Amino acid sequence: MNNPERATRSPVRRWWIAALAVFTIAAAGVAWYSFGPGHHGTANTDAAMATRAQHVMPFDLNRTTHTFTKTADGGIETVVVENASDTADLALIRTHLRTEAQNFRRGNYSDPAKIHGMDMPGVTELEAGAARVKVVYAQTRGGAQITYTSTEPTLISALHAWFDRQASDHSLPGMGG
Repeated sequence: MNNPERATRSPVRRWWIAALAVFTIAAAGVAWYSFGPGHHGTANTDAAMATRAQHVMPFDLNRTTHTFTKTADGGIETVVVENASDTADLALIRTHLRTEAQNFRRGNYSDPAKIHGMDMPGVTELEAGAARVKVVYAQTRGGAQITYTSTEPTLISALHAWFDRQASDHSLPGMGG
């Protein structure tokens, strides 16, 4: 009844089962950290994000520069062409930012969320507080900008968090950083 061969395999088998369990738990933890809510992993970077951006922004991200500058009362989003003779992208930038400013005034922040993820920090607060965030579109030399201002610290913090996510993403290859 007592099988000596089975007794010697049992510790090895238990070790492999334990190793597999540890590996599975570690892999699940890494996946949750990288891609779970509030995290920013490689599923939201590089090629996948650049592809999503092409569906939202009509101008060529490889021929433009997109910047986010935080200010004491909000921030300034700017998009400019890299080549002054690029009149096609210049016109697309201006049309796009004008439309986005109109959307943001109404509390519609869905376009950036389509690119950067539906869990973008600050979006919930900005949507709810749209009437208390001043959104101003302006043409600039070589592009356009949107200036966001508020007197409410909560909304300023939301703008800064929203800018941080976008600035991080737009620094990636193919994202106009």
